[in-house]
Amino acid sequence: MPILAVLLAVAGARAGAAPAFLYGQVHGVRGLPYRIYVPKPLPAGVRLPLAVFLHGSDQAGSDNEQQIAYGANGALELLDNAIAAHIPLLFAAPQSPTGTWHPRQVMAVIRAVEARWPVDPDRIYLTGLSSGASGAWATAKAYPRAFAALVPMTGATTLAGLSRIAQVPEWVFAAADDNDTGVVTGYGGAMVGSRTVVAALRRLHAPVCYTEYRHGPWPATHVIWPEAYDDPGLLRWLLAQRRGRPSPLPCPAGADAGARRPAAGPARGRGLQSPF
Repeated sequence: MPILAVLLAVAGARAGAAPAFLYGQVHGVRGLPYRIYVPKPLPAGVRLPLAVFLHGSDQAGSDNEQQIAYGANGALELLDNAIAAHIPLLFAAPQSPTGTWHPRQVMAVIRAVEARWPVDPDRIYLTGLSSGASGAWATAKAYPRAFAALVPMTGATTLAGLSRIAQVPEWVFAAADDNDTGVVTGYGGAMVGSRTVVAALRRLHAPVCYTEYRHGPWPATHVIWPEAYDDPGLLRWLLAQRRGRPSPLPCPAGADAGARRPAAGPARGRGLQSPF
């Protein structure tokens, strides 16, 4: 059995009971299916923050299941921490049929969620891993006034358009030895890696925090997500952000320019997924 398959099997055995997710579908030829966690009971008369998660290419499809399998590759750590802290949070996870995210489709999912559940439009947070991080950057560039904060992990994007999101707070995560998406060069083309993107954002005086691990979990060093989403400062930082009003909170410890914390051994959380 391949080493990664062993990791997946062990991770699956360790996974706890997952939060209950409802099914949703954006109607139309290009509409995306999505899953959403809605806290019960819903607080009366209160609009809630919405976290939108974009999966990596290995969870692409149309079954409306794989994007939250294996704890959404660690992203459900963020939701678990909110539930444990008794913080009501909407968590939406669309599924793309390909490894590419189209901003209009992502926004269509957000609008569908807003139409059905009590979303606070000033507290919509967009996060994604790998190709989902690239999708998060692309969506924010296309709709720069829609989001309160971004959390891209192990992604790549073009330098073009970064000035459009220079006012949006970001916390970017990556691993220096990422074996899939180069932290500097990305995929070797116009889409550069996280370290290069953060440097460009800092030149624009953007409110960006950056955590770069020295090592991702062996053998899939791309897969930092369970540890990153479980960072003890992430949920607090995220919920402090409001659209158009970045929080004055400083970047959490270890999330500053040049920070290179080592990954703490095997990735924690509900499970690991393929490094793609």
